[in-house]
Amino acid sequence: MATPTAPAGWTDTHCHLDAPEFDADRAAVVERARHAGVVQIVLPAVAPFDFDTVRELAHRHGLAYALGIHPMYTGPLDDAALDALREALAAHRDDPRLVAVGEIGLDHFVPGLDRAKQEHFYVRQLALARAAGLPVLLHVRRSADSLLKHLRRVPEVGGIAHAFNGSAQQARAFVDQGFKLGFGGAMSFERALQLRRLATELPLEAIVLETDAPDIPPQWLYRTAAERAAGERSRNEPAELPRIAAGLAALRGLTLEALARATQVNARAALPRLTELDAMEAAA
Repeated sequence: MATPTAPAGWTDTHCHLDAPEFDADRAAVVERARHAGVVQIVLPAVAPFDFDTVRELAHRHGLAYALGIHPMYTGPLDDAALDALREALAAHRDDPRLVAVGEIGLDHFVPGLDRAKQEHFYVRQLALARAAGLPVLLHVRRSADSLLKHLRRVPEVGGIAHAFNGSAQQARAFVDQGFKLGFGGAMSFERALQLRRLATELPLEAIVLETDAPDIPPQWLYRTAAERAAGERSRNEPAELPRIAAGLAALRGLTLEALARATQVNARAALPRLTELDAMEAAA
């Protein structure tokens, strides 16, 4: 199979541009990202209430989007939300900017979440992704083994394990299931020893880059709880991606150009519709 081609620059494979933190300067955020060399940004939904929002933002700014139900939002929802997702995926199945089903997954970190309900939504959304022929963007927080158990039953559904922070064994298991692993600002902290080791030792073809903006700020944007209480903000944004990438390049002993080429190809292998978007942009 031919190796996917990709444009020069960077792809932020996970950014919540619809978040209220960006209400005051959303267009400027996109412009700063482009000025920094970020040529594509993927906007995942979290529940039916923002399906239209992420789609409209992607079309307005020339970006990509995903539709899905985040595990932390499943609490008040019932199967009508899954019906809404099925209908949205069908309605927009020919939209090249719809590149994945996500953000979906399991969260075993936040207390008080209904694990059985999360699992119900996760399993159903994997089936919807398979039926739509789309990869998935996975929320993986202390839940890697449970996620993998179900992925092994639908091996044809690949995608990205977002903000990966599991073990080396779990990382290999996701890669074996056809997934790329998302790395972002968390690896910029020197104390994140296991994560930095993974980012260094994993095969380069397993890695994609992300910000999870406005969340997971890199070390240079991080503010303590006391600083945040005093009004200092720690908002992350896609323009930070090249600096995050520079840290990964240093860890791996790569040039920025080599890392950019590899991660661009990796993002398009994980989310094949990005290649169609590249062609659209080149023809415009």
